[in-house]
Amino acid sequence: MLAFLHIRTAFAVCKKDEGERSSLKTLIIIPAYNEEETILHTIGMLRQFPEYDYVVINDGSTDNTEQILRDNHINHITLVKNLGIGGAVQTGYKYAYQNGYDLTCQIDADGQHNPEYLDKMKQALLAEEADMVIGSRYIEKTGFQSTFSRRFGKNILTGIIGLIARKKITDPTSGFRMCGKNAIALFANYYPSDYPEPETIATFLARRMTVVEVPVVMNEREGGTSSITPLKSMYYMIKVSIAIVFSYLGNRKKRRHK
Repeated sequence: MLAFLHIRTAFAVCKKDEGERSSLKTLIIIPAYNEEETILHTIGMLRQFPEYDYVVINDGSTDNTEQILRDNHINHITLVKNLGIGGAVQTGYKYAYQNGYDLTCQIDADGQHNPEYLDKMKQALLAEEADMVIGSRYIEKTGFQSTFSRRFGKNILTGIIGLIARKKITDPTSGFRMCGKNAIALFANYYPSDYPEPETIATFLARRMTVVEVPVVMNEREGGTSSITPLKSMYYMIKVSIAIVFSYLGNRKKRRHK
């Protein structure tokens, strides 16, 4: 995969605060495909938190995303071909692993995820000794709640994960997630390719890794369109439901053979 990368050299410098929590080297991973309308807004929010490094993974965009990133000196990695969400996110984890980051947080480029929750997610990750913290919009049910069809699909995925793994995840499709070193090492070597959020949760639970959720408020998209259209929804639900089951069973088998 790294053969497809064109890496910009001007990476962010992390400013350290006092204390163990703030000394952890943290990378914000921002996958972006054709996000010319939103990327400056998202980076503007992140720059209010200079203690966090960030890198935009420009996933072979065909609009002006690359030019905007260069013109505004935004730290980024450009993929010379589109790999999809899984390949883009895994590129971020590979970079984090190779550069010794302690924590990562994935944030969408469309402005839905609010960086004000980064410290809250970090505190939960450390306090719970978790491998992953998911920012969930459905715990307190405030802010943007997505469409009815997506909430319906979310409930199905929550039910499947609860049935096979005995763990209730209220927001299994949330891309707002923070991970520790164990997760970084795992994702640098393996990451699902299409709609990975529910499948990676199943992988973690099968391996007895710890997944917790914290309530967050999400925003509506600042611009652009979602990659999941109504026509793709049924196909998505069938595919991801099967993937969750197989991922859980396959990784539980690996756990037993350790």
